[in-house]
Amino acid sequence: MKKQVIACMGLCTLALFTACKSQESAYRAAYEAAKANESSETVTVVPQQQETTVTPVVTTPVQEPVVDNTPVRTIAGGLTVLKGEPLNQYSVIVGSFMNQTNAEGLYTTLVNRGYSARLVRTNETINGHTGWYRVAASSYDNKAYAVDSKNQLKGTYPDAWLLLNK
Repeated sequence: MKKQVIACMGLCTLALFTACKSQESAYRAAYEAAKANESSETVTVVPQQQETTVTPVVTTPVQEPVVDNTPVRTIAGGLTVLKGEPLNQYSVIVGSFMNQTNAEGLYTTLVNRGYSARLVRTNETINGHTGWYRVAASSYDNKAYAVDSKNQLKGTYPDAWLLLNK
């Protein structure tokens, strides 16, 4: 009887630990849907990551910035900064979410890691959903500085892109 109770408790404990995990398949499905719609507009879905050690970006100007042909996007319909400083002309977007809570989680993570992050709500419609939440890790008035920041973030956020705020 004692062995059965211990075995039952072990199975319950195992079920509790596995039930709380985020489903990677859910993130993968959202990513695949975004890639399928990439022809009309690119949407980056960045899953929230558990604690990783990342060195904050030091915003020291590059001595001689080299502007490359890195594409930038604009957002039709306007945008509103919900948290952080106002956007400069070029911003490095590292996350796009339909859910504000997920966007706030990434925003908080970036701020805690020393980034000058911003949380932005857009009025664009993608896949029938209006009102996306974008998380910018940094924002600059100079494209070369924004490209440099994007390249530094490439290891952690490989799908980062530049937003042109007109």
